[in-house]
Amino acid sequence: MKEMQAIETSQPTTVAPPPPAVVHSRQLGAQLSGSMSFSSQMSKEDEEMSRTALSAFRAKEEEIEKKKMEIRERVQAQLGRVEEETKRLALIREELEGLADPMRKEVALVRKKIDSVNKELKPLGHTVQKKEREYKEALEAFNEKNREKVQLITKLMELVGESEKVRMKKLEELSKNIDSIH
Repeated sequence: MKEMQAIETSQPTTVAPPPPAVVHSRQLGAQLSGSMSFSSQMSKEDEEMSRTALSAFRAKEEEIEKKKMEIRERVQAQLGRVEEETKRLALIREELEGLADPMRKEVALVRKKIDSVNKELKPLGHTVQKKEREYKEALEAFNEKNREKVQLITKLMELVGESEKVRMKKLEELSKNIDSIH
């Protein structure tokens, strides 16, 4: 019994195709609507192609930016490893020089000071980059507000000029009315 049910459920069901009259009427309707709206369809297709191209471009830009960030992170990791290896090699060099160099203590002291200064420089460099970004953003905002101010001043000058013309016209009319009374 179970085998019978399995056989029945495993057989694909087929859907009958639509009658030829329905297919013909669909094709005729598509041809009529296609010929009537060819130009609008072309512009819609152009818009769609433009949107698709823009979307593809944005996706590529995002992919490039993502890869760029990944590479930047890998470079930073490599730089960290290189820095550690540099320190290790510096220690080895100190030991080698210490065997022959009578001023090794002074050299070692100066190298330690250089390493210390390098450690202090790194966060300062990051701070400088951050401040430069903040400065650029602030400058951009300042320039935008300044442009807005110039536009508003121009509009104000136009309004004041129009207002003066209207008031002078009214004064002339009032003056004519007074003259006509005498």
